[in-house]
Amino acid sequence: MAHKGNGEAPQRSCLGCRASKDKDSLLRFVLTPEMEILPDLEHRLPGRGSYTCIDKRCLAAAVNQRQFKRSFKHDVTVMPADTLVEYVRGQLHSRITGLIGLANKAGLITGGGSMVLDVVRGKTKPGLVIVAADVSPAIGDKIIHAADSHRVPHRVVITKNDFGAILGKAPRSAIAVASGGFVSQLCKAIDRYKNFLGEV
Repeated sequence: MAHKGNGEAPQRSCLGCRASKDKDSLLRFVLTPEMEILPDLEHRLPGRGSYTCIDKRCLAAAVNQRQFKRSFKHDVTVMPADTLVEYVRGQLHSRITGLIGLANKAGLITGGGSMVLDVVRGKTKPGLVIVAADVSPAIGDKIIHAADSHRVPHRVVITKNDFGAILGKAPRSAIAVASGGFVSQLCKAIDRYKNFLGEV
């Protein structure tokens, strides 16, 4: 395990690839009282942690190579690699949809391709545009081009049905998030999700 140097962020080693990285840039796992491995995606749970890169391949390697047992120095219960990968993917996905839901309740979301374009081209720019991953290329490219032209950050993630379910409406091709604290949180959550899937 790598340690903190002078003025440097704490370092930890990935159980899968053994690379040393900033602790906050890794996935954290803790051991429950029942000796089960539990993901701690927000780094908030007490106890000693073990880490992997935010990459499904590293997580699968850690499971298949029995690295969690070696790290915690206990006989531990670990889900099969594909099951744990899917569980973590679901948790990362839920983090994104949960943040969008909170932003929507706060009145900070504009939904729908045409309305997003209007906001992007308007006087008060949004802090972030999120385009559905399954939107048609013609619509998606138009929204992304407009965002780039007006220097509005954008991400492509989740689905039109996801947006519709969060907003309580029909499927939406894109949403715009007003400037504020939710923007940085969403960018981090989306980037972690896409990194985990190997899309970045």
